Amino acid sequence: MLTNHLLSLVAAITAGGKVGHKFGTTFHGYSATLQGKDLDLIRQSSDVEYIVEDGIMTIDYEQGDETAAVVAREAPAAEGLDKRANGAGVDVYGIDTGIYTAHSSFGGRARWGATFGGYANQDGNGHGTHTAGTAVGASYGVATSANIIAVKVLSDSGSGTNSDVIAGINWAATQARSSGRPSVANLSLGGGANTAVDSAVSNAVAGGLHFAIAAGNSNVDAGSTSPARVAVANTVGAVDSSNRKASFSNYGSVLDVWALGVNVLSAWIGGTTRTNTISGTSMASPRVAGYIAVRIGNSGGTPAAVSSALKSSARAVVTGAPSGTTNLLAQPF
Repeated sequence: MLTNHLLSLVAAITAGGKVGHKFGTTFHGYSATLQGKDLDLIRQSSDVEYIVEDGIMTIDYEQGDETAAVVAREAPAAEGLDKRANGAGVDVYGIDTGIYTAHSSFGGRARWGATFGGYANQDGNGHGTHTAGTAVGASYGVATSANIIAVKVLSDSGSGTNSDVIAGINWAATQARSSGRPSVANLSLGGGANTAVDSAVSNAVAGGLHFAIAAGNSNVDAGSTSPARVAVANTVGAVDSSNRKASFSNYGSVLDVWALGVNVLSAWIGGTTRTNTISGTSMASPRVAGYIAVRIGNSGGTPAAVSSALKSSARAVVTGAPSGTTNLLAQPF
């Protein structure tokens, strides 16, 4: 049906109209630049369930409110706890600004997967490398033997279109399905509520791909943002080293767990041993992605079963969260 619909659309659109991405794994849809009678044509089509604006997604990090010295003292203990298992045989998809794959922390386990948005195949921001280091890095990561695959959907300034993000999710879901390997995707990004982005994540989860998603950094209810509001994914808020809600972290009933997201030390761009200490729910989400990688590497499990186990093994120690928000701190499980 999608192919026939697109053929009809391409034949009918006027000058200035253009079809962009075509999605077939996470859901049947496409992106397009249309206006006037071309847009009316789509609105009137019985093939079309809904139309949404191709908005903007951004990374979820900022400078923290604690000293780096606190993290430097506490990192070894947390690192030792996280490394009880290593995630061997698991693929982690970093859907982000890209990854500096040559960084020593990855030990040859990082590779470039795909780029959407016309960007260069490199991480010119650092955010994607940092989140990858938290998920799988040998020095600061959790799943220290898992593979990390770069899926660049955001510019070097840290923003990108919803359609490029959906294309990245679609690509990761397709790769995970074809490989047959246990796989988890990390989404340390977010934006306004968007049905298409939510559907892409939900359908990828239904196909067996696990997700960890940053709750966002606006100190608002994450239920109004995408993809954090997706119920079948694992939405992660940020706490400081005292397990208190970070001042910037979003909250709400859509949160599944919390994880460290203030002054997190991890890999960075600019050199094979470079590091950086930054804060955000972007930093909390890949920690949970790493926990999931370890779990599915050890014992497998459907996304629903693993999400349930993640929450049942978490500790009820988080303080400062508003009423109606979980107080569960994610743990290795």
